[in-house]
Amino acid sequence: MVKIADESTTELSKLPGVGLATAAKLQEAGYDNLMSIAVASVGELEEATGLGSAQVRKIINYAREKLQMGFQSGAELLERRSKVSKIPTGSKALDTLLGGGFETGSIVEAFGEFGSGKTQLGHVLAVMVQKIDPEAYAVFIDTENTFRPERIEQLAKGAGLDPKQVLSHIKVARAYNSDHQMLLAEKVEDLIKKDKLKVKLVVVDSLTAHFRAEFIGRGTLAERQQKLNRHMHTLLRLADVYNVCVYVTNQVMASPDVFFGDPTRAIGGHIVAHASTYRIYLRKGKKGARVAKLVDSPHLPEGEAGFYVKEHGLEDL
Repeated sequence: MVKIADESTTELSKLPGVGLATAAKLQEAGYDNLMSIAVASVGELEEATGLGSAQVRKIINYAREKLQMGFQSGAELLERRSKVSKIPTGSKALDTLLGGGFETGSIVEAFGEFGSGKTQLGHVLAVMVQKIDPEAYAVFIDTENTFRPERIEQLAKGAGLDPKQVLSHIKVARAYNSDHQMLLAEKVEDLIKKDKLKVKLVVVDSLTAHFRAEFIGRGTLAERQQKLNRHMHTLLRLADVYNVCVYVTNQVMASPDVFFGDPTRAIGGHIVAHASTYRIYLRKGKKGARVAKLVDSPHLPEGEAGFYVKEHGLEDL
């Protein structure tokens, strides 16, 4: 017996060729509004509903027509961009480099060697997002057992916030393999829609660790990249639809064909590079400092910012 959940199920049943039973399947799979259906692929909806490709295409086209998903003027996009907010880091130099802070509605990738400050930055953002909005929640997908509530307490005190309140607004999940990691990213939408949480930040630390460990050798490269591509598009959709800042950390490798300059290269290749809105290269500087280099941005120039990671948070040089 199919359980009919709420009015959104009834709304979905008005789609062409969709009855209450199929509508319930769509809702259970996370497609509970026209926008989620309009941006879905044919294969995804086929798997969720069991319908044929021709019928699924009708459903998607209907949703797109209803939402008038076509071209927008530059003025309309500018108005939409006004809803974007910036999460400060506590370092004026780093915030200036990023045009005011970490931007919602985008994916920010930070890559660098171990100890370069990637995880520290994730902890800082989880606290600072609550400094600008006390109702905001942060989600931390932990793949390498790097999340430390003790560090959040230190940073919260440094930011003048109540550590217990800050910790209560951080949802943490440990991902044990790449499939689990991808599932957790999809579950963030449930926190927003079902649990009604105001999620403004999602941290994935690290993005590529499981993919790198599970897919070994050149023969598995294509499969790994396809899977990573799906994961990145889930995160990209999350950022775009719900105006969330997605911060992902990435591992690096030394490129053997580089004879001059820095041989450090991020894992994930073009898949991660193209899906990320902003890319930051973190490295160790002199006397314990950290240096952030903005290597890719849609509108900001390349540049560098130096800062220290202190117990209370980030501090300018």
